[in-house]
Amino acid sequence: MRRLRNLIAAGVLSVAGLTAGAQASGDVAVPPAQEWAHGGVNSFLSFFKGYDYAAVQRGFQVYKEVCAACHSMHLLSYRNLHDIGFNEEEVKAIAASVEVTDGPNDQGEMFNRPGLPSDRFKSPFANKQAAAAANGGKAPPDLSLIVKARSHFEDYVYAILTGYAEAPADAHVPPGGNYNKYFPGNAIAMPMPLFENGVTYADGTKATVPQMAHDVVTFLAWAAEPKLEERRRVGIMAITFLVVFAGVMYAAKRRVWADAH
Repeated sequence: MRRLRNLIAAGVLSVAGLTAGAQASGDVAVPPAQEWAHGGVNSFLSFFKGYDYAAVQRGFQVYKEVCAACHSMHLLSYRNLHDIGFNEEEVKAIAASVEVTDGPNDQGEMFNRPGLPSDRFKSPFANKQAAAAANGGKAPPDLSLIVKARSHFEDYVYAILTGYAEAPADAHVPPGGNYNKYFPGNAIAMPMPLFENGVTYADGTKATVPQMAHDVVTFLAWAAEPKLEERRRVGIMAITFLVVFAGVMYAAKRRVWADAH
């Protein structure tokens, strides 16, 4: 059922993303194609490619330390982090680093407690109204399926994160907005989120803006398609079976009809 809900949500968001793209002004730059270890969530030709889990873990760190201040990921639970290489103790520590509201208790009151692996990723805001009020009237989008919800997929999200620049003289950027050459209309409310050495990677990787953008997009791609590798393995097995089966049927046909010729 959860998988069905995810697929429906992805479809709805994809339509919304394509519609927004179609309505965008014609001078919006096309996101440059990037190299992804997994080949891209929408690639049908990358049968033998899989996620770079070191990059996925670094991307989770970028999300946790930068993006999670504004963006939720309500389809993920902390226990899902097992799938990207964190062990049981690490997952428990990550979950316990946040405080969640639970209850009611025996007195009928809500209370706060450390997070558990079974908890969903904590949202930075209590509800959409609070998120909108804190962000100029528009709630930041949930990032659970963001990579699949936009045309150009990973390339688009990467381009947005690295596409901030000084606005040209003829560009119209409203007060409080920011110029981004890859965003429809070129004016985006979100301030530039990534800065050089914005995080300190545990594995010693240099935290440049392109590196952090690539890592967090890899994490977001995994979040949108956590079963990508399994799906591709099943596809390879199915195609292999069909090829072998077709060969066997062809050989049987030739044997059965050999005397007729």
